[in-house]
Amino acid sequence: MAFVEGKDGTQLHVKDMGNGRPVVLIHGWPLTGDMFEYQTLALLEAGYRVVTYDRRGFGQSGHPATGYDYDTFADDLASVLEELNLQDVALVGFPMGGGEIARYLSRHGASRVSKAILVASVAGYLLKDQSNPDGVDVSVFEDMKSQIRKDRFAFLQDFAKTFYGVGWVTSPVSDGILDWSFTLGIMASPKATIDCVDAFGNTDFRGDFSAFTIPTLIIHGTADKTVPIDPSSRTAAAAIPGAKLIEYEGEPHGLFATAPARLNKDLLDFLA
Repeated sequence: MAFVEGKDGTQLHVKDMGNGRPVVLIHGWPLTGDMFEYQTLALLEAGYRVVTYDRRGFGQSGHPATGYDYDTFADDLASVLEELNLQDVALVGFPMGGGEIARYLSRHGASRVSKAILVASVAGYLLKDQSNPDGVDVSVFEDMKSQIRKDRFAFLQDFAKTFYGVGWVTSPVSDGILDWSFTLGIMASPKATIDCVDAFGNTDFRGDFSAFTIPTLIIHGTADKTVPIDPSSRTAAAAIPGAKLIEYEGEPHGLFATAPARLNKDLLDFLA
């Protein structure tokens, strides 16, 4: 099955591979489900059924003009799980995907879900305000949107360097991975790319944490300059009963590619 239809008719591009217990991988901004190359291979080789899908507006999914909010994203995830009739599923969400998991659980419950894994996730609350002094100033998000409007392609190239912790002297990833990430990023609708900055920047997930009634693993790099760890994963770990937080010392945001062997081991250990 190549596509699942969302509630508003948006076509969601899905890849469904393997057999065994299902694991659904929910991608980050501004990439596609293909970003999980290392994780997909490791999970398949360990005997899991792996499902990835492109968020609306990204990759090969439909690119509507509206619907870039977390209630809609959560309902899209529900459509995927229902259409594929997935039960006892483990949900893995990388930044924006962590928000999808949080909002899905609060809107649809955990009857289909056995475990949740939040990787460098936005689940928490990123925007700085009186209730969230450790958050990100609104000017940062406004500047991102301004750069995307001016030259989305230059923005994506620069963003990838921060994303993977590339410096003047060293780089934890190859030029090939940077080029690949750029290719995935330019597949997105510019409207979706901009609107999702508001979605992940302004959405407060703290009220969703009570819906985590399942075992939850949280992983985040301490050197993440894209999604700061304090208002996101540390906040989530403190609020979700029984959640386990693993901090990757010195790792940047894109740890799925900078530390794939470690991440894959932690995923497989938790899933087992």
